[in-house]
Amino acid sequence: MAMIVVGRSAGVSDTGRKRRQNEDAYVCEPPLFAIADGMGGAQAGEVASGLAAAAFEEGAAAIHGEDGVATLVRAANARIFERAVHDPTVAGMGTTATVAVVDESAGTVTLAHVGDSRAYRYRGRALEQLTTDHSLVGELVRSGRLTEDEAAVHPHRSVITRALGTDADVEVDTLTVEVVPGDLVLLCSDGLSAMVRDEEIARVLEATGAAPREAGEALIAAANAAGGEDNVTVVLFELLSEALPEPESTEVLDAASQAEPDDVTVEDVRKHGAGKGSRWPALLLLLVILAVAAFVLWWSLVR
Repeated sequence: MAMIVVGRSAGVSDTGRKRRQNEDAYVCEPPLFAIADGMGGAQAGEVASGLAAAAFEEGAAAIHGEDGVATLVRAANARIFERAVHDPTVAGMGTTATVAVVDESAGTVTLAHVGDSRAYRYRGRALEQLTTDHSLVGELVRSGRLTEDEAAVHPHRSVITRALGTDADVEVDTLTVEVVPGDLVLLCSDGLSAMVRDEEIARVLEATGAAPREAGEALIAAANAAGGEDNVTVVLFELLSEALPEPESTEVLDAASQAEPDDVTVEDVRKHGAGKGSRWPALLLLLVILAVAAFVLWWSLVR
């Protein structure tokens, strides 16, 4: 028997080369992983992403299935929106959110997603994007009006169409994917995906042996080498197989089929006794011995 377990994990974040502060936040606490890319003037983006991360951490224990993860993201949305309503200094703030929860017994990862922070699955040297970008260029690509190459250099590629905190209600996309031993899941802000193409991300993962910490640092370096135009944050975790012991048999077997007489020791008898009903055969044997002795004595006298 085997089950999926979370192996190594790592979260790495960097301000990048063009920004003065880091407005990204992440959670790396198995079985929950999350990333949030804040937006807004002054430090509002940092506040929004921080509120989202705190909400994810606090509600992690109560998550069950896609509905549970979506509810958690909506709770984060409500917390950010309420703060913005009561604090004019952070009015209009928002954040992306991508949350991944591992169900080890089911061998699945459940994702909830708002915005353009992505989730990928790396398997057998192939990188697959699991989430759909809620962005202007993402919608243009899906409608066929832009190619992937055009979207990569579009001037409005960072404009998102959905975020946490900007409205009282938010639409949350959810999905559940199966995972197998050896899979690696990557969550990232668009500071990575806008700077480094998927093919290069896959090459970095292969070159680092998909080791979460080493891969995370290498991806950050690749994003900065490509220009580092935004904050860049990555969270990576691997899935492994854990062998479980076979359940002990509950079948009751005849004691005679389990051990030869030589297997019974003096210590066994001291601990467990000779066994039910063993006293009467011993008494019978004693009577037979006495009877034989009496007969032999009588025979010797009459001769």
